[in-house]
Amino acid sequence: MKLNRMYSFLNSDLEKIENELQLTIKSEHSLLQEASLHTLQAGGKRLRPVFVLLAGKFGQYELSTIKNVAVALELIHMASLVHDDVIDDADVRRGQPTIKAKWDNKIAMYTGDYIFARSLELMTNIENPEAHKILAHTIVEVSLGEIEQIRDKYNFDQNFKTYFRRIKRKTALLIAASCQLGAIASDVPKHLHEKLYLFGYYVGMAFQITDDILDFVATEEQLGKPAGSDLIQGNITLPVLLAMRDSELKELITSVNEGMDPKEIVQIIEAIKASGSIELSIEYSDWYLKKALSVIKEFPSGKAKLALTNIAKFIGKRKF
Repeated sequence: MKLNRMYSFLNSDLEKIENELQLTIKSEHSLLQEASLHTLQAGGKRLRPVFVLLAGKFGQYELSTIKNVAVALELIHMASLVHDDVIDDADVRRGQPTIKAKWDNKIAMYTGDYIFARSLELMTNIENPEAHKILAHTIVEVSLGEIEQIRDKYNFDQNFKTYFRRIKRKTALLIAASCQLGAIASDVPKHLHEKLYLFGYYVGMAFQITDDILDFVATEEQLGKPAGSDLIQGNITLPVLLAMRDSELKELITSVNEGMDPKEIVQIIEAIKASGSIELSIEYSDWYLKKALSVIKEFPSGKAKLALTNIAKFIGKRKF
């Protein structure tokens, strides 16, 4: 089953969210608007808005209120990607030129800042102080994750704890916040919105680990960027850390550098794939998915619970 069919009952609301995204990033400055629209129109799964809306279904769901959270969380995600592309010196995302490639780093940074500011402006429509505390904490953690990624580039001596903390900050916490803030906006009781946060966290960890696996095993067409891009850019992911437990393979992997011959990179990627580290990484992802499914199992039956369950399963079983 395709991902979007799992929550097709949200289609009408998601169309309105898409329209709101376009309206929100409008700017009097033509270049800023063009760059922002370029990012928006590059596509994406819009998973964060989906999590916001589904979580809201466990409470008093009002699209006029919850749409502010859904749009804000997607904009924060978009802004972080724009900044990431500058950090990673990435020219392509989802098969399209990045803002920094189409314009330059300065335009990319200001565009990311603008999108981010618009998200905060939207969140002022939510009156619950707890929602703003959660969002502020999440933004701080996401920022720390971006800084850690810069710090740890080509750092082959980092440990597993560093990796898991980084993907928690870069990916899992924003998904967790999407679930919790969607619930809060719909007045879901505290004990339930805290469980939805946990569900989102576990799903987010599995999502990022799966992304890190796909970076090695998916095709360039599927990824929208060259396979092995993370390693080429110096981002040390779980398959690499697991592969480096073999001393000979570690020596080979640690030779990776920015100016390396692409043919040598291909050989290293194939060695990592043959090491068994991909299969072990899948086991880590499965562990987080089982934790997510055990949390959502406690929720009342209905379309929202079924959709969240199916999405979690889909995330862990994307094409390997």
